[in-house]
Amino acid sequence: MTQQVEALLTEHLRYTPLSLIDDIINTVNTIVYRAIEAIENGLFSIPPQQLGYSPDSDTLAPAPQPDPDHPEAKDEIENGVHQLETLLEATVDKTFDKFEIYTLRNILTVPDELAPWMRLGHYEALPLPLPSNAPTPESILALRRKVQETRKLNLALRNAHTSNAATIAQLKSLVSTPQSTSETLSPSTPDPSLAFLTSHPSAKGLNLSLKQGKRNTESPLTTQLQFFISQLPALRQALSELKPRLKSLPEKVGDIDWESRREERRAYIEGRVRKIVDGIGVGGVDGDEMKGVRVGREEVSDLEGVIGGVARADRMEE
Repeated sequence: MTQQVEALLTEHLRYTPLSLIDDIINTVNTIVYRAIEAIENGLFSIPPQQLGYSPDSDTLAPAPQPDPDHPEAKDEIENGVHQLETLLEATVDKTFDKFEIYTLRNILTVPDELAPWMRLGHYEALPLPLPSNAPTPESILALRRKVQETRKLNLALRNAHTSNAATIAQLKSLVSTPQSTSETLSPSTPDPSLAFLTSHPSAKGLNLSLKQGKRNTESPLTTQLQFFISQLPALRQALSELKPRLKSLPEKVGDIDWESRREERRAYIEGRVRKIVDGIGVGGVDGDEMKGVRVGREEVSDLEGVIGGVARADRMEE
């Protein structure tokens, strides 16, 4: 049998010809082994006296059980069963070797000159020889892999669509305006509502809405949020600059040295007043007469009133 004929029969039968013959031989061997086992069990169940052994022997005492207790009878039965098994195996092998040769030559065979011209049933609609653009096994395997990946992507997109739809529904429920106060306070709706961002009087005063108004008089909430988000970097920078200064502040109000702060404030006010007095040229400093523009009595009285007010403020703090 040539390789072409064997491939043709395998494709037609869906199994190789040798596998069919091997199954038949294995089935016959199984039947032979079962028959030999039954023969052995039958011989062991017969008493030794019925098999031709003399009952006068000391070793052939009557046994209460059907199994033979005589060692010679047991050895002879085992030897005889083994010889029978060997004979049957040799006979089966010799006979089925002939059966295999006959079957492969006369039954499961196709003439070599007819094999190239035979067309199986599932090839009837196919044009032979195949065109040049016919799909190859490699291209079909690549298309199958693409289909599998497409199905995986489709499943992932469906799951993402379902998750996004649930998220959108939750967000819409958060920004939707409640129908009544009892609905918002009911225990059946534990989720918080963000409708106050647009329905609160303060939001209405700022003309906030979820969408852009027709007359552009209302500012959409997204614009406000974008502005707030754009200010976050500046706020973070200011916060990072304030953190070192917080370390220099006292931890408690009682730890603040108010006396030193009053002295600093008094020195600051005196310095500013002295600078103003020096600038307008009134009086002197440390007994020295200052030169400058002379002022009237009313301006001096007003300046004394300012100094008196600062002094009263310091006494009130003390």
